[in-house]
Amino acid sequence: MRAARLIKMVLLLQSRPAMTGAELARELEVSERTVVRDAQALSEAGVPVYADRGRSGGYRLLGGYRTRLTGLARGEAEALFLSGVPGALRDMGLADTASAARLKVSAALMPSLSDAPRTAAQRFHLDAPAWFHRPGTPELLPAVAKAVWEDRRLTVRYRRRDGTEVARELEPYGLVLKAGVWYVCARAGEEFRVYRLDRFTEAQPGADGFVRDADFALPAFWARHSAAFARALLRTEVTVRLSRAGAGALPHVMDAAVVREALAGAPEPDASGWRTVTLPVESLDVACTQLLGLGAQAEVLAPPALRERLARTARELAARYG
Repeated sequence: MRAARLIKMVLLLQSRPAMTGAELARELEVSERTVVRDAQALSEAGVPVYADRGRSGGYRLLGGYRTRLTGLARGEAEALFLSGVPGALRDMGLADTASAARLKVSAALMPSLSDAPRTAAQRFHLDAPAWFHRPGTPELLPAVAKAVWEDRRLTVRYRRRDGTEVARELEPYGLVLKAGVWYVCARAGEEFRVYRLDRFTEAQPGADGFVRDADFALPAFWARHSAAFARALLRTEVTVRLSRAGAGALPHVMDAAVVREALAGAPEPDASGWRTVTLPVESLDVACTQLLGLGAQAEVLAPPALRERLARTARELAARYG
């Protein structure tokens, strides 16, 4: 444990001109007293660590010292490609691995490029969850992520929407974080399926590995699945007249791709700028909520039940606001 910490201390000092004792203590997750002892141990081992005393003092390496302990392990190299998603790394239990990889890369850079990781982190950050939504991290995520990395079979229990649980033997090919929700893309039998990880009640990695299908590409598979899933939700249709403003606002209240397709197949606007569009929707309840957002810029023509529901809502709003 201490040897790994000493190596990390050298890499930290190699990647920066100097660091204070407090900065090193924070990075190494130890006390400043431990930093003093570690610096002394490195000096006794021949590593030229120099301590500047005083208020602006700190630790630095003398004479352009460069260690050769910068080779990336396989796990570190893989985690490095995910380093732009810090929350996901932390949830999967890979934060320390990625941190070690970044340190090694920083230490290997030429002095003129040593600030590249810091300047990039100041300019780009990915925040995956949706607004006003704080998803919990599934307890089983680290175990599932480990199975994904190691190509190990998983024995899981999965809770369906109706509350029943089923057992599954899976070959986990990949993890996807979509709007703060984790999904597992896995082969079950002869077909690939997608499972919400927060519905796993058990997940036990097996001793046996599996051989990946060389033709499987996670981004392409997820794109096909998500498009098919979105389409499968649209089980009914409504016919709506839209003003120019209503047509412009429609992609903000409904799926933009569905709206573009519907507008492309609709007749041209009439002389007053209104046009009639048939829209696939998930349900009349969902359509009512969505179309209310367009106010008077939309008029439902069919089905009659939805038209009457919106009319009733309009009357209730008028009564409410006088």
